[in-house]
Formats: sequence, structure tokens, C-alpha cells
Amino acid sequence: MPYYGMPMGTEHEEVGFAFNKGVISGLLREKYGFDGVVCTDWGPLTDANIMGENFPARAWGVEHFSLPERIVKSLVAGIDQFGGEACPEALVELVRAGQVSEARLDISVRRLLRDKFRLGLFENPCVDEDSAAHIAGNAAFRAAGELAQRKSIVLLKNADILPLRGRPKIYVENVNAEVAAQYGEAVDEPGAADVAILRLKTPFEPRNSIFLESFFHAGDLDFKEPEKSRLLAIMSQVPTIVDIYLDRPAVIPEIAAACAGLVANFGASDAAVLDIIFGRFKPTATLPFELPSSMEAVRAQHPDVPHDSADPIFEHGFGLNY
Repeated sequence: MPYYGMPMGTEHEEVGFAFNKGVISGLLREKYGFDGVVCTDWGPLTDANIMGENFPARAWGVEHFSLPERIVKSLVAGIDQFGGEACPEALVELVRAGQVSEARLDISVRRLLRDKFRLGLFENPCVDEDSAAHIAGNAAFRAAGELAQRKSIVLLKNADILPLRGRPKIYVENVNAEVAAQYGEAVDEPGAADVAILRLKTPFEPRNSIFLESFFHAGDLDFKEPEKSRLLAIMSQVPTIVDIYLDRPAVIPEIAAACAGLVANFGASDAAVLDIIFGRFKPTATLPFELPSSMEAVRAQHPDVPHDSADPIFEHGFGLNY
């Protein structure tokens, strides 16, 4: 599934990947030898109403094309399946008009049918419910997932405090109390703790869109007042370990300076994070993108590069270990 974006400043045409022959046929199929099914990301052809909101077709670079023109360009690019679309009548009309050949459709049909036969969907199309209950979420799969979480956590700062030892008095925020009790003695106030552990998330600016906010965040990446001062006040009272969920790169220079320890996760349980903090699992991961020093630096960088802002507080590829 090629994403919505389009290449800019390259040898390839500046149109969305769903319409880009140089990328789909040239790179993916010819250079890298992929002969499987290519399905577009959702809604590249027609406008749609999603959860009560109107969204235009994500036909980047070919917004001025008609629906038939978009279909033809996508098929020429090498697409086999249109994600989230329900306009078969437009394709049928193109075939009847001789603008799309049945031979071209047969190429994609073969790819789609081949995968279905490989999966045995014609011989045995139904799920074996008894087997599914034992396969889905089995202990081995869960263990692999738990390991992946721990291996993905990045240690960014350690002011000679990590890993924590023994069973200290801990003040926690956004950590399940029962899980925290397996690592230390939970207290209700920062001032009563030996150490504070705060689980945070990269800030964002909510939009008036139920659909977008359910999946994607946008806006500034830095903590605003009064939340920033509240967090810094905790760090001034007690040595504080901060874990931050990086669904986007956070801008946290003050927090990084004030905390005693800083780790970053990309989707991890409380237990996975606390295992890193308490030394039950040693950190080995590195950042897939830099953490910028300010929103001014973010606004000045390229929008599609993960490591070109001025003076980042943590560079792309940075990561400590014990």
C-alpha cells in the first residue's frame, strides 16, 4: 500500500504514489522485483464522508483530473486495487470505451486471485474458530510483543540515577497503580517520594475532527502553560524519571534539562517502561528521528526530513544504555 504522499525534487513525477508510475512500476516492480498486489491508500479517487465529515479525494498532484482520468493514471502506474473506493461502474465504462484493456485488468486479477489461492480461501474460506482461539494472542506471540516493546524503548538521559534499585518510594502519574506496586512503594505526593515517574505524551493541538483526532495528531509539539510549569515543579521537588510517548517528535528542552532520567517509547506498557527504569531490561534502542530544540527550529526545517532541525536536543540515532 503506497502512502498518499508524492515525491518532490526527485527524478519522479510529482504526483501521489497511487498515480506514480516511476515509483510503483519503476522502483517497486522493476527495480525491486515486487510482483504482489499493490493497493492504494484509502480514497485516492473520490470524495468521501467519513464519520460525518467530508474529505476530498487524496489525489495529490492530479486534483484537476476527472474520475476516469485518475483511474487510468493509477492503472498505468501499476496499481491493482483501489482502497476505500466503490466506483466499479466508472472502470467498466472505461473498458467499454476502449480506454482500459481487459488484458490490463487480467494482470491485476491474477495477482489478487493468486494470493487468495495461496491462502486457501477457495478450498477453505471459513475460519477454524477452535484453532483461532489458540493461535491469536497465544503466549509465544504475546512474549514476542512484550520483547519488541522493551527493545524499542530509548534511553535519552541518565543523571546517575538509572537503573533504580530496591523498592523506593515512588510518585507516579499515568502508571497503573497495581503495576507500580510491583516495583516500589507508591506514595500520593511528590514530596513524600524518593523518585517520581511520569509517563507523558507528545503534545498536540486538537482539531475539530473526530476522525482525524482518532488516528492522527497535529499542531505544536511543545508543552504549554500551565502544564509545563506543573511538570517542572514536580522535578524541582524530587528526582524525576520522565517517559514520553513519541507518536511525533516532542519539543521538550526544559523537561529534558530538569529531569533526572528520560526515556522514550513508541507504544509500550507500564511494565515494559518500568522494566527499563528498574534495570530488569537493558535499553538498546535509538531514536528514529531527532527531538528538536524549539518550535522555531521545527518551523524552519524541511517538512519531510527527520533530522535537519537546528541544534536538536537529541539527534537522530541517539540512544544510551546502562
